[in-house]
Amino acid sequence: MKIVYAIISFATLLAGTATARAQLYCAGEKLEYTVSYRAKLFPNTDAATATVETSLDTLDGRTVYKVACRGRMIPTYRWFFDIDDRYTIYADTSTLETQRFEGEIREGSYRKNSTFEYDRRQMVSRNTWVKRDGAVRTRTLDITPQSMDAISLFFNMRGIDTETFGPDDEGHLQMMLEDTIRTLRYRFIGRETKRIGRLGKFRTLKFACQIGTQDAFSFTDGSEFFIWISDDRNKVPLWLESPIRVGSICARLSSCKGLKYPMESKTK
Repeated sequence: MKIVYAIISFATLLAGTATARAQLYCAGEKLEYTVSYRAKLFPNTDAATATVETSLDTLDGRTVYKVACRGRMIPTYRWFFDIDDRYTIYADTSTLETQRFEGEIREGSYRKNSTFEYDRRQMVSRNTWVKRDGAVRTRTLDITPQSMDAISLFFNMRGIDTETFGPDDEGHLQMMLEDTIRTLRYRFIGRETKRIGRLGKFRTLKFACQIGTQDAFSFTDGSEFFIWISDDRNKVPLWLESPIRVGSICARLSSCKGLKYPMESKTK
């Protein structure tokens, strides 16, 4: 699974409860994550890092928020399998709607570049992607206001009104890929205090999530992954965990700066 998408996909699953205007963009914000692998016979192994950084930019003569995300294998493991994935979105500063998505995947010998151009008037997204063979593929997808790329959903999620959630409340949303839209299901588990690496203890909101198959609402394998977000106005994803066939993949916030609000959820 692509590193940045692994992190961002976990974090998007609450997005359907927010309006577009609730998105929390803040120029100068930078979030850094450490991705690790865990298994019974192996110690906790840090394998990769991911960053999510927001700034101001221009697109087609308009001022936009630019969100640049990068996932990178740490130097120790690059000789074995080098990963350098980059994803960027451009969102209008007035409407907060995403105008353009760009993806650049570099994983070993695998290559793929993709672009999504959003047309809000026609409610379609015109998607183009190029794989290693050089062939250009295109697809126009019908979208709804809840259909977004994973990076856009990440920020939409951060404006949720947590007071509306009750234990085991469920919801669905849509994550757009190059040639399809996947249904995602989330379930609110509740509030809990969680220690996050070297950062300390935080009050968090815990959710369980599932990704549907291409058959829309089919969740066939039953596996769930989990996300803990800060229980404050920033709604920062703090810890993400996904079981795999052997062990689990975890991503934890390792540093943050430029937040729009104080980190009021930190207790110790």
